[in-house]
Amino acid sequence: MKRTIIDASQLELTDKVVTIKRVTKTVKGGRNMRFTALVVVGDGNGHVGAGLGKAVEIPEAIRKGKEDAMKNLINVAMDDNNSITHDFIGKYGSSSVLLKKAPEGTGIIAGGPARIVCELAGIKNIRTKSLGSNNKQNVVLSTIAGLAQLKTPEQVAANRGKSIDEIMA
Repeated sequence: MKRTIIDASQLELTDKVVTIKRVTKTVKGGRNMRFTALVVVGDGNGHVGAGLGKAVEIPEAIRKGKEDAMKNLINVAMDDNNSITHDFIGKYGSSSVLLKKAPEGTGIIAGGPARIVCELAGIKNIRTKSLGSNNKQNVVLSTIAGLAQLKTPEQVAANRGKSIDEIMA
């Protein structure tokens, strides 16, 4: 999978915290408490990314997660009615997310983690179904993996050496 590097400094990014987990490590003197924050960032215009931040305090974990998400931005191929260009299954770990193209007026039909990713990416019409593991981190990452692998009709036509009319027929 080819990744194009997107400059996050030129985008108006909004962020949402998907989950905050308290993680403990048992050491000789007792338990060490830390927090991990899963953060998704997007500009609502076809760019979205997710990151994981870990720290002793929650605000610091969220800040680190946001920075990590900005480093992992992807470009999402969308059609004219703000849906995805074709159906696809995104996979990450044991989690799979079915992404289905939807007509105008459908809205975002998705579970919590996948819904956040779709909203921040700027997708207005989509149907999704989480398959396999429903671990929030894996669902977010499999949704992003699926969105990253979407292709526009122009890209498919260029790969096959055909015109767009031949592909769409």
